[in-house]
Amino acid sequence: MAFTLYALIQTAVLFTNAIAVLHEERFLSKIGWGAEQGIGGFGDDPGIKAQLLNLIRSVRTVMRVPLIIVNSVCILLLLLFG
Repeated sequence: MAFTLYALIQTAVLFTNAIAVLHEERFLSKIGWGAEQGIGGFGDDPGIKAQLLNLIRSVRTVMRVPLIIVNSVCILLLLLFG
């Protein structure tokens, strides 16, 4: 596989898909990253764990519809151009 712009875009889409499918109760709570972990008080600097949990929740919330569209376009391009 050549190092092309399409390969970089496909890698970003696959990585975003991997984040989007992480289920909070089934997977994240088993490794100690559930909903109740990582919540700090007001004025406290959030740790890395809290920031990653916030990123995962944000990606699942915001990127749901755009991921469907981007995945459809990637599949269509792959079917048309191989």
